[in-house]
Amino acid sequence: MKDKKRKIESRMLLGICTINLYFPDSHSLKDKRNIIKSIKSRIRNKFNVSVSEIDNYDLWKNTTLGIACIGNEKRYLDDVLNDVIKFIEHQSKLQVIDFKTTIL
Repeated sequence: MKDKKRKIESRMLLGICTINLYFPDSHSLKDKRNIIKSIKSRIRNKFNVSVSEIDNYDLWKNTTLGIACIGNEKRYLDDVLNDVIKFIEHQSKLQVIDFKTTIL
């Protein structure tokens, strides 16, 4: 009896976004970290994506977040990342400086 191996063809895409943020009312690293902790938790819960602070750790007015999600359709990934960006833009304690999205 031969083992038959089925070849499963699938397409996995990765959506990534880097977003630079400014905290106008932050007066210390502790202020910034409290805001970041809250926003990261809300992003994860609402959108089911991975999010991490990836740069400007020691600056108390700025940070860069990295956001990632996987899927099998480019349109889905674009929609998720755009929804995350809109969500972040509507937060009162921060300002979006710029962002970049990429689908791999």
